[in-house]
Amino acid sequence: MRAYYFDNIPGDQRLPHDYIPSRPVSLDVLSKLGVKYWTIPVEGHEPEIDRISGVEGYKNRDTINVSKEGLGEDEEIRYILGGSGFFDVRGTPASLTALELTLSVYEETPTDAWIRIGVEPGDLLVIPEGIYHRFTLDEANNIKALRLFKDEPKWIPYNRSTETEVNPHRVDYLKSIGVGA
Repeated sequence: MRAYYFDNIPGDQRLPHDYIPSRPVSLDVLSKLGVKYWTIPVEGHEPEIDRISGVEGYKNRDTINVSKEGLGEDEEIRYILGGSGFFDVRGTPASLTALELTLSVYEETPTDAWIRIGVEPGDLLVIPEGIYHRFTLDEANNIKALRLFKDEPKWIPYNRSTETEVNPHRVDYLKSIGVGA
């Protein structure tokens, strides 16, 4: 896993979109955003996935294969079994250090700074409910992932709007990271 600020330059979203020089984002910053991360070797991964599922309260799971042709609207990827891609999450002012705010392309509105997280086999990424996020394939155009769910498998997209800012999941998320509490 590698995390860095997304350059926001228009073009193919499957490209890395990394600044030159890169503006890396630490695991500590991701943790402050509520993003959890583990590295688990794919071979023999089941016992560790079961352990983490028990700790985190995941009761259900499914496996998905996503290709360029079949990307659709399914973004709930968690444990990467094969291939690679990118999750992008938006930072918040309370979660960014002064240096990171200085490096942000959106110094006046750091909540709009995308953080790109490159994932590959063995990465387990948990993105908290209520954080703005998106997923895209990389140039390999294929990823296989195990998705974990606390309840029945479901996925409901909410496009960013004034309504999403007052959505209970969004409000609870912001409170959990100390924004708007």
